[in-house]
Amino acid sequence: MPEATHQVSVAVVSSDGRLVGHAGTPEMVTFWRSCAKPFQLLPLVEDGGVERFGLDAPMLALACASHNAEPVHREVGARWLTAIGAAEADLACGGHPSIWPTLANTMIHDDIVATPLWSNCSGNHAALQALARLHGWPVAGYETRTHPVQQRVAETIAQVTELSANQLHWGIDGCTAAAVALPLQAMAHAYAKFGTTTGPALAMIRDAMIAQPYLIAGAERLDTILMRAWPGRVVSKIGAEGVYSAALPGLGLGIALKIHNGDMIAACLALVAVIESTVQRFGAGQEWPVDALAPWHTPPVLNTRGVATGNLMVDGSVQWV
Repeated sequence: MPEATHQVSVAVVSSDGRLVGHAGTPEMVTFWRSCAKPFQLLPLVEDGGVERFGLDAPMLALACASHNAEPVHREVGARWLTAIGAAEADLACGGHPSIWPTLANTMIHDDIVATPLWSNCSGNHAALQALARLHGWPVAGYETRTHPVQQRVAETIAQVTELSANQLHWGIDGCTAAAVALPLQAMAHAYAKFGTTTGPALAMIRDAMIAQPYLIAGAERLDTILMRAWPGRVVSKIGAEGVYSAALPGLGLGIALKIHNGDMIAACLALVAVIESTVQRFGAGQEWPVDALAPWHTPPVLNTRGVATGNLMVDGSVQWV
C-alpha cells in the first residue's frame, strides 16, 4: 500500500532549446538553489579570475559543490581563502553540520563547532567574494541581491538561460546568498548548453566538475557516484528542496526536475530514472552503469531495528515529444 507520494515535474531539453521530454509541469517556476552554482561561478572565470588568483580545477569544482565538508573539501576551501586574501569569517555562508550523516555524527561526538569552511556552500561563497575582489567592489554584502556581484551573476544567468530579467524571480538561499527562480525548462536548456559548449569559460567549469567529482559532493553522495561511474558522460548537480539538474554532454541534452514537496531522496531516485530513460531513448550504444546506481532504484525503507518495511520506487515515466 503506498504510504506517501512525491510528485515530480521534469524537463529534458536539447542544446538548441527544444523540449524533447517532460513529466508533470516542465514550465514550473521554482528556485534553482545549488544547481545554479556553475553559472554563479561563470562571471569570475569570464572576467579573468582564474589567472588573477591562480585558481585550479579542484578550486573551481568546489565553487560548484554542495559538499560534505570532509577534510579534502575544507582543505580546498582554505586554499580558496589564501588565494583571494580572505579570512574564513569573511564568508557570509556561516557554518553548519556536515550534510553527510556519518560526519555529522562525528562532529557531535567530538564537539566540533562548524565554521564557514564546513558549509556545503563554502566554495561558492569564496568564488562570489573573489568576484568582488577582482573588480574592486566592496566585499561586504557580496551575497545580497543589490550588490554588484549578484547583479553580475543575474546578468549571466539571464544570458545562459536565454530569459529576460523580468522572467527571473529572486529570494534568499539557505546560505544567505541571492537565489534565483525560473522555469524548469530554462534550467534544463542551460545545462544542455553547459554540457556541449566550446566556450572556454563554461567549458573550464564543466571540465573541472567532471575531473573532480569527489569535490562536488563526497562520500555516499549521488553526484559523486554518478559522475565517477559514468565519467565524462554526465555532469549532475543537486539543489536543496528537491531540485536537480544534469547535463548529458554526449547526447546534447539537459535535465531539470523538481520534487514538489522538496523530498531530497525522491529527487535522487527521480534523476537516476530520468537519465536511464533518456539514455535508453537517445543513447544507443552507451553502456549505463546499472550496478553502481542500483541503490537508487528501489532502496528499502528501514525501521529502527534495520528491518526493511517497504521500498521507495519511481512510478511514472517521461513523455517524449
